[in-house]
Amino acid sequence: MTTFLVTGGAGFIGSHVCERLLAEGHRVVAVDDLSTGHIANLGEARGYGKEFTFFNMDVRADGLLPLFERHRPEVVMHLAAQAGVRPSLTNPFFDASVNIMGFLNVMECSAKMGVRKIVYAASGGTLYGEARKLPSKEPTAAGSHPLSPYGISKKAPIDYLGYYERFRGIEYTALALANVYGPRQYPHGEAGVVAIFASKMLAGETPTVNGDGNQTRDYVFIDDAVHAFALSEERGNGRLVNVGTGVETSVNGLYRMLAELTRFTGEPMSGPLPPGELRRSCLDNALAAEVLGWKPWTHLEDGLGETVAYLKGI
Repeated sequence: MTTFLVTGGAGFIGSHVCERLLAEGHRVVAVDDLSTGHIANLGEARGYGKEFTFFNMDVRADGLLPLFERHRPEVVMHLAAQAGVRPSLTNPFFDASVNIMGFLNVMECSAKMGVRKIVYAASGGTLYGEARKLPSKEPTAAGSHPLSPYGISKKAPIDYLGYYERFRGIEYTALALANVYGPRQYPHGEAGVVAIFASKMLAGETPTVNGDGNQTRDYVFIDDAVHAFALSEERGNGRLVNVGTGVETSVNGLYRMLAELTRFTGEPMSGPLPPGELRRSCLDNALAAEVLGWKPWTHLEDGLGETVAYLKGI
């Protein structure tokens, strides 16, 4: 049995990661300040009793080291983040405080307590900036230029991971996640477009498509993304690895698919394209197959169907 610490453990992706690790027989300590995560996401995890522990804590807090000292995790899954492009534009200081200083607090605690490995949730959707060639391959990240403070603050820790590996003895895998979607994605505030569109359509409200709607993203289902985290415990050491489908889907195309699933017949409203928004994004996943033994298995139509079914039930 391995003890894992999952930061952002009450969030959309983090709560699913907790469940997967618990189901595999591990012990899980989850940390989340609940600024965007929800206790309700941990219902299944809490059913594992003493094998699961939750702490309401900011990853920047001084109390993080005593928590590490008490529970002595062997592997850390670091998902806690300020995860919005638009908030990073209005407050880049706060964005960096969480995404860089919070990350460093986790790394220092890990180094002091002899953590074996860090699995870091990088942002594949912002890391590569406006890529010259799609799908984006990992080696191009070194010379990329993210368009937003959020993209910058999520890229910087990848270099820090190399330092902690070389000089502090902590293995790492950085997973560059595409646009993850699925059950538990919160459809309020700056959430994923799938959750926003589907929840509005189910409520009979008209979603807004920003820009011309031809901008593209790579949508990867939550179960597939979580599988990459589970595989990374023992694989992909020292690597940045894309976790995506390699398929571009336009916002307009996504709108049409969700409209069909929800039986929504209205036309979208039109809004301005937000600053810092990429035109196209898509991730090559050949390296994930090679070093993790990972590939996506959920077709977009099937994943959207599961997401809509979940939203109907809440």
